Amino acid sequence: MKKIMVLGSLNIDLVTRVSSTPKKGETVLGNELSKIPGGKGANQAVAIGRIGGSVSMLGKIGNDEFGKILKENLLKNNVNCNFLFSVDTVSTGTALIMVNEDGDNSIVVIPGANFKLFPDDIKKEMFEDTDYLLAQLETPTESIEYAFKIAKEKGIYTVLNPAPAKELSDSLIKNTDLLIPNETEFETLTGHSTATKEEFNAGLRLLFEKDVKAVLVTLGKKGARYIDMEGKDITVPAYKVNAVDTTAAGDSFIGGFLTSLSAGHSVEDSMEVAVKVAAITVSRFGAQNSLPTKDELNSFKGVR
Repeated sequence: MKKIMVLGSLNIDLVTRVSSTPKKGETVLGNELSKIPGGKGANQAVAIGRIGGSVSMLGKIGNDEFGKILKENLLKNNVNCNFLFSVDTVSTGTALIMVNEDGDNSIVVIPGANFKLFPDDIKKEMFEDTDYLLAQLETPTESIEYAFKIAKEKGIYTVLNPAPAKELSDSLIKNTDLLIPNETEFETLTGHSTATKEEFNAGLRLLFEKDVKAVLVTLGKKGARYIDMEGKDITVPAYKVNAVDTTAAGDSFIGGFLTSLSAGHSVEDSMEVAVKVAAITVSRFGAQNSLPTKDELNSFKGVR
């Protein structure tokens, strides 16, 4: 099995359930408060580790209680932490999350130590034993750009999840082998929606003109679509589940896809694994604690 490096964020998620998401100026009552390991980078690393992938985490935590919880949880879920560093100057990243009765969430992220991962912290030798480099956008963009530049020099396959959605530099896009946005992120990047075939394809053409090699768009209840510069075009439908909490849906999808790909499976088979992992994840509450194990994935019997 090939080896995956995840460069990304680590947060403690402070989660409460609400009957409905509050409007501007409105106060609602929350139902309990849970402390759950999260952060898009850590979520994706744990998703990979739990289903048998070979994964390392590159990131920063604070020298505090939350940081210790996050590191312990990574290690427990088979994630190598040799490149997880702690800092004294800021606290561990934190996310404040409200989940309503429909399973939809609203999130405020306080980056903390995640924004202290600088290009100087990233050394070429860190990538000596890496086949895939996966990143998101919850750490400084210049650090991701630098890491992707090193990765391409070493022949490493680069995967970017452009979340939270924002414009990307041409250099970062050019060094990205696979871009995995959701519908909102796709529209932010391209100015085109996925609502119609014409709009969708216009956005894809724009990304390919900027030298992205392949795009995998997650489409929520509609599944996912993969398109590459060679003309491969694959759509895999989602499974029907009772969504309880969508917090780590995209992260679990990416973890499932890349784990399968790293094991030598095809893009289409890996997409099938990814939609199964996501279906299990959204049917449970929380971020990392909702991610399935390898046994749970293998025993999943969903319907479409």
